[in-house]
Amino acid sequence: MQTHEPKARKATEMAYSTLKAMIMDNKLQPAASYLESELAEQLGISRTPTREAMLQLERDGFVEVRPRHGMRVLPISAKDMREIYEILTELEPLAAELAAERGPLEQELREMHDCVDAMDEALSRDALEDWARADDRFHTLLAESSGNKRLERVLGNFADQVYRARMATLRMREKPVRSNHDHRELLACLERGDAKAAREVHRRHRKNAGQMLVGLLEHYQIGNL
Repeated sequence: MQTHEPKARKATEMAYSTLKAMIMDNKLQPAASYLESELAEQLGISRTPTREAMLQLERDGFVEVRPRHGMRVLPISAKDMREIYEILTELEPLAAELAAERGPLEQELREMHDCVDAMDEALSRDALEDWARADDRFHTLLAESSGNKRLERVLGNFADQVYRARMATLRMREKPVRSNHDHRELLACLERGDAKAAREVHRRHRKNAGQMLVGLLEHYQIGNL
């Protein structure tokens, strides 16, 4: 029994991370249903760890598991995104302010600069998926650089849902050149320790991003499936 438990746990963890990544990248479509058997076959594992992974995804708010019908990927809701961005528009600028006050470490600044460089490079190739991943990493690093672990955890609670909505709308928006410019402007504020400007720059960035994203979700009725 002990011999099989680690192997089964590893299979469940693999199934969970793979299915979650597919949901986040919208390879498993919002509002679509998938049978347990077909997912297990696609993953190359048995149905038991697949079912356990589905139940974990349900607990995390990504899917609805229905007996004998597999799982249904929950839609992306414009209402949810509006509420999330109301929080982000207040709390993430606080992270920027705190980061500027404490003075980010050289390594933190270098990593954030690398993210923006990667975003510029991705846009030059029209690789919007790569841009979104680099953008997500930038915001994670910003939260970490605040030095406030509780704030970092709160912001992290929304990261997956924001990323998923962004991936669903990538090809519906103008190329996000302005977003890259905002990030470089924020980095300049962090480097000179201007906490007030860092907060104002990032609040404007998050407010504009939220209005654009919610507007796209409502216009294309992405959550109304």
